Amino acid sequence: MQQKRKPSPEFGPESGNVIFFILLGIALVGLVTAALRSGGSESANIDAEQMVIKVSQVQQYASALARATEVAYQNVREESAISFAHPDSHSDYGTYGTTPSAEIFHVQGGGADYLEPPAGVNDTSAWEFYGTTAAPDVGTDAADLIAVLPNVTPEFCTAMNTSLGQLGDTDDTGTCVYDSSGVRFSGIFSSAPNTMDGSSFTFTPAPQGCVTCTGAGNTQHFYKVILAR
Repeated sequence: MQQKRKPSPEFGPESGNVIFFILLGIALVGLVTAALRSGGSESANIDAEQMVIKVSQVQQYASALARATEVAYQNVREESAISFAHPDSHSDYGTYGTTPSAEIFHVQGGGADYLEPPAGVNDTSAWEFYGTTAAPDVGTDAADLIAVLPNVTPEFCTAMNTSLGQLGDTDDTGTCVYDSSGVRFSGIFSSAPNTMDGSSFTFTPAPQGCVTCTGAGNTQHFYKVILAR
């Protein structure tokens, strides 16, 4: 008498349920992974958008500083008299209110607001002002009056230069536009100014940009000529 063949365990209904749940688990893992990747991309996009906004804020403020400097210069008609004194700025810039019409942060002078940099664009260093560098092909070979946002992040530097159309590495191979030795502007321009590597710029004149100071630890700084000479 022929015996009935018992179903193989691997093909039983219980095994079918196990396989179903395994496949369902794999599908869920895939969905979660896709969601996480999507979330990461969205976060990256938000970060990029925020950086674009911060670049715009810095450019707008730098332009406001340039306009205020021009107003102060028109008031006194003397480059060396321009002052960056403010209660919150370094004492090297002088005493606020001493020469109001020549002070770019005074309501009787340039009328500019004294603002801190946007969060996350640099190491929180304040804006500085120098007369020690001649920007590439801007004005003559004399030192320009330049506003500097020191120690910016590589991400900010790249975003800034991209927005300006400077697509390569922009280098300052001299003593650096950011004069960390503390020679802040107090009426004296350097007679032998620092010069940037104009050949490293996509185009010149370059009245503003972000440069890498190769002789100062490859630190990166944003600069804006606020009075060309």
